[in-house]
Amino acid sequence: MKFLRNLLDKLEKPFKKGEKLEKLYPVYEMHDTVLFTPGDVTQGTTHVRDALDLKRMMVTVVIALLPCVLVALYNTGYQANLAISKLGASALDVWQTKLFLQLGFAHNPADLLANVVYGGLFFLPIFVMTFAVGGVIEVLTAVIRNHEVNEGFLVTGFLFPLTLPPTVPLWQVALGIAFGVFIGKEIFGGTGMNVLNPALTGRAFLFFAYPAQISGDSPWIAANMSAVKGASTLPDVVSGATWLGKAAASKSAALGASTVFGADWWNAFWGLIPGSMGETSVAACLIGAAILILTQVGSWRTMFGVVVGTFLMGFLLYGMPSDTNHMFAVHPMWHVVLGGWAFGTVFMATDPVSSSFTNGGKLVYGFFIGVMVILVRVVNPAYPEGMMLAILFMNMFAPFIDHFFVQANIKRRLSRDVV
Repeated sequence: MKFLRNLLDKLEKPFKKGEKLEKLYPVYEMHDTVLFTPGDVTQGTTHVRDALDLKRMMVTVVIALLPCVLVALYNTGYQANLAISKLGASALDVWQTKLFLQLGFAHNPADLLANVVYGGLFFLPIFVMTFAVGGVIEVLTAVIRNHEVNEGFLVTGFLFPLTLPPTVPLWQVALGIAFGVFIGKEIFGGTGMNVLNPALTGRAFLFFAYPAQISGDSPWIAANMSAVKGASTLPDVVSGATWLGKAAASKSAALGASTVFGADWWNAFWGLIPGSMGETSVAACLIGAAILILTQVGSWRTMFGVVVGTFLMGFLLYGMPSDTNHMFAVHPMWHVVLGGWAFGTVFMATDPVSSSFTNGGKLVYGFFIGVMVILVRVVNPAYPEGMMLAILFMNMFAPFIDHFFVQANIKRRLSRDVV
């Protein structure tokens, strides 16, 4: 480690103030502080010091996201291989499939390695494109503003690909992450100043700008189902639609606590269903939640508020008679395993910058996210997901919520001092 420290110290010289590469100092500093804790510390007795700096906090979130990444790799390949093996459909005529077959793999959903490899061939290009475009924007804005590269993008770069379907075009990935980073964060001043979650901002931009590639039946399984004769009558199990989408479009009220279209609740819990690549597995999200709560990086209050709001509103609306909207027949237990509910609750709603920061505010903030996601899903079946809009909406109200709790604390302290 001493050798590496000495090497970095030598490389720093041309980046110091007054040297040729002074303007590019943020580029050097970014690599130096990833490898080593910064040597410069605040002096004096008026500051609180903490061993956990921003980079280490972001790395902790990334570690918590790794189970979701692994499920994304496996389930993306599993869903495609399952559809192809059941119906004899040809895979998409893309380089991923050609390379997959050249490596000697077959479309066998029982082969764990084949599923991971095939899923990785779709996930990794999206992941790389996200970091390439978003990383360049992050570095450029740091150089222009003459400050260090913010670590917030490390988490955004992991979150954004996990919210996308496997078939999304790479040029849309580039546009989405550019919009999310620049409009959702940099114009507000960078990490710590943004009002909205950057990853969700980019996802929302793609959803409304290019709905054909982000919603509907076709994006969720990386297999060319249209190549099958009679594709319009494919069974639901391999149609490519998400289960929330099927429930919203259903003309039958046969939806209950144990099954949705005969599907098993535990399949949804483990994540073996169509959907955004990293959002399908509640189990993976629970592992991430445990890591974030134990390290005190993510707030359990926010997560708890979402759970309470979801079940309260879910049970209030569950079973209401409706001849046209059968989302009322979806049991609340299904809402927590479908769509991006678990992923949003654990990783998006708890964003320390765009969420509430007071303890009481976190409970209220999370509660209304839970309430709103059910309202959007059930009352407006034209948009069956809801989690993304619920979080973005409450992002705008987080400072408003905190204001009342801060003022209450001030009044309490003033009254105590007077006494």
